[in-house]
Amino acid sequence: MSIEKTLHVQKRSGLGKGANRRLRADALVPGVFYNGQGENIAVQIPSLPMEKLLAAVGRNTVFNIEIDDNGKKDQYPALVWDVQYHPYKRAFLHVDFYGVDLDREVVVRVPLEFIGISKGVKLGGQLETYRENVRLSGKPLDMPKKITIDVTELEINAAIHVADLPLPQGISAVYSTNYCVVAVHLPGAEEESEEAASTPTAG
Repeated sequence: MSIEKTLHVQKRSGLGKGANRRLRADALVPGVFYNGQGENIAVQIPSLPMEKLLAAVGRNTVFNIEIDDNGKKDQYPALVWDVQYHPYKRAFLHVDFYGVDLDREVVVRVPLEFIGISKGVKLGGQLETYRENVRLSGKPLDMPKKITIDVTELEINAAIHVADLPLPQGISAVYSTNYCVVAVHLPGAEEESEEAASTPTAG
């Protein structure tokens, strides 16, 4: 797999709340890039490219960040670390990026996607999902954008745990307890659902 997206940003000199407000007024997003050498580089990004990048890569897919420092451009593989949004406007407040070594493993949260209609639901059961994402470890370019879980074969009182997830080669789930991700129960069986979600299993 290769890096498909590049985000072009500019190094910024203005720091503080006042400077950040002026950037946002000009449809620019203040941000910080944390490189692998412990250096923090203040950057600014146009809002629309930032929005498009986030929609394309999320927070677990590697992209190249190209930093323009008065005409001198340096490019680094990176991930989106944190995004702060305005409390009621559809706007970014601040974005953090961190540089990654493509040969070293990272740990990121990857969203789960549930597909299919389970056999248990067709028989009157109720599908319960307990996680929206999972923590995965692996090299940056091997990290999937999402994990798809087919629940078609789930019968009533059956469950899928984190250890059962279909993960790509080289990717492993990070957990201390083999927690339940999704299960099918009879309607109203709340106690059993909660127990299934919290009870560890072998593996």
